[in-house]
Amino acid sequence: METTAIRPDRDTVVPAGAAPGGGPGGHEGPSPGSAVDRGSASPISRSGWITGAIGTLTAVLYTWSLSSVGDANSYYTAAVKSATVSWKAFFFGSIDPGNFITVDKPPAALWVQALSGRIFGFSSWSMLLPEAAAGVASVLILHHLVRRWAGDTAAHLSALAFALTPVAVVMFRYNNPDALLTLLCLAGAWALWKAVETGRTRHLVVSAVLIGLAFDTKMLQAFLVLPAFIGVYLLCGPPRLRRRIAQLAAAAVTLVVAGGWWIAAVALIPASSRPYVGSTQDNSIISLLTGYNGLSRLFGSSGPGGPGGGAGAAPGGGSIGFGGTAGPLRLFNSALGGQVAWLIPMAGVGLVAGLWLTRRAPRTDRARAGWLLWGGWALTAAAVFSLSRGVFHPYYTVQLAPAVAALAGAGGLALWRLGRTHRAMIWVLPAAVVVTAGWAVILLDRTRGYDRWLPPLVVAGAAVGAAGLWAGAHLRQRSLVMAAAAVATVTLLAGPTAYAVTSIRHAETGSLVSAGPSTGDTGNGPGGGITSSADTGLIAYLESHRGSARYLVAGTGSQTTAPIIIASGQPVITIGGFNGADPAPTLTQFEHLVATGQVHYVLVSGAGGGPGVGGPGGSGTASAIDSWVATHGTVVSSSTIGGSTAGTLYRVGS
Repeated sequence: METTAIRPDRDTVVPAGAAPGGGPGGHEGPSPGSAVDRGSASPISRSGWITGAIGTLTAVLYTWSLSSVGDANSYYTAAVKSATVSWKAFFFGSIDPGNFITVDKPPAALWVQALSGRIFGFSSWSMLLPEAAAGVASVLILHHLVRRWAGDTAAHLSALAFALTPVAVVMFRYNNPDALLTLLCLAGAWALWKAVETGRTRHLVVSAVLIGLAFDTKMLQAFLVLPAFIGVYLLCGPPRLRRRIAQLAAAAVTLVVAGGWWIAAVALIPASSRPYVGSTQDNSIISLLTGYNGLSRLFGSSGPGGPGGGAGAAPGGGSIGFGGTAGPLRLFNSALGGQVAWLIPMAGVGLVAGLWLTRRAPRTDRARAGWLLWGGWALTAAAVFSLSRGVFHPYYTVQLAPAVAALAGAGGLALWRLGRTHRAMIWVLPAAVVVTAGWAVILLDRTRGYDRWLPPLVVAGAAVGAAGLWAGAHLRQRSLVMAAAAVATVTLLAGPTAYAVTSIRHAETGSLVSAGPSTGDTGNGPGGGITSSADTGLIAYLESHRGSARYLVAGTGSQTTAPIIIASGQPVITIGGFNGADPAPTLTQFEHLVATGQVHYVLVSGAGGGPGVGGPGGSGTASAIDSWVATHGTVVSSSTIGGSTAGTLYRVGS
């Protein structure tokens, strides 16, 4: 058995996920669970210019032509615009400044975007800038965490792999809440790691506060990291067991307060004093928490759909929302594979190697704690995403991306050390490079005609890199290993980089987004999704004829109303919420709004308009209102409003 110590950054650099050098999984050289001995690091490492270069690259990727995304997800964009107009809409996350109905998520992500809009003025750029900033911060936090655990080389590779993950490139340039969710989960991991290092309660409390804020961003999805967080501290925290349990109990109380205060506020405020809670059938924030954003995500339901959704479980046990059929291999299907799965083979093999090499370590060993943290994060998220039978979209997987990147970057180090300490295992790292590259070729071949020159180069690069790593290990040729490692790194990152560049060049808009070229299975490749723009002639007509009405217009579903809200910043009734499925308002309530002069115009969308057309998937309530409008309203001639094609406009009431 070879026992020669290999110090990080002095011997070599390896593939995105495959780097030799002292690192996680062994006890030779600097401890992989703590900061690497800076005295042994190279001048290049000390200067930090590699870290700065990765941060700069990330900033360029995430801000390049940022405004090309336009209104992005207009459902949330309308809520951001409303939050820049009304502080009440800001607090509740209302889709319009009149606070008729909320969006389907807590408002934390909207708060950040709206504050940017209030500072810089509302625009696509000001709305998306915080998302890009969240991406850069996420990459740097991951770098910091992996560096403290596994050293500089693993940190560089993990951060780069994360920055180039296609779904991350898309979501950190978009206005869905997943960007802030991912940042807060990583920040929570940072605080947790400090607790693992120091054993201090305050770090656990800070971690709980950050995950509580993540809960106020996307509800129960924020808790996917909790099994890993709790398990790592319970198993590896420095204090005695009784003390660790007490500390975790204090963190749990903090989490409830930090995450539950907004839920409690909405639940306690009378319904007459707040907007209707969108994507519920009973106007209850608890129903939104436990239903649409809770158990129905896992098991399916017949409740209302959210952005890009629809409702319920698909026949035969599939799921709704363009994520493919639920099952253990879902992450590798055509809808999800190209988003996040490029480095999963390297990450998985690396995790096994790291756990094996630390199997005899002391309980508080931080090398093993790192494997438990990132492995627990990855396995929990992968299991939930794979088996969820409710509404599911490919972009949810951005929350999985940091763990995959960390395991891939540090996993390569563990595989290298495995080969150095067990000569019979020298082949494992080269084999992992070949398998990971082969998986990349499969992903690239799923889109016929897409960069046909790339798969052959990936095959060639994998062959050269793997052969060089194997030969260099046998011959102990440092220069050969470094050259092979560089080739392997470029090879394994080539596929995700191509997808990332495609995502930037062909920016999507709409409520359905995914990275890279369309495979035909997501229904929303570049240029896809659902989006619309406001009819300026229609808005001008409504503003000049509104009179004393509280609402500029009413329309079914956010596809009808969001463009008007974004363009005008005026109160608008979104009948039925996102897709017209919520019973808000009821027909009786709508008749009262008309009778009291609060609304004079109703826009019925669809070709030719007419009753029942409404927004996508409208409910019986929305259809009843459409029918009432067609019976009691007066059609406004399209020529009167400049030949509008937005739908049929009706005048109702006196």
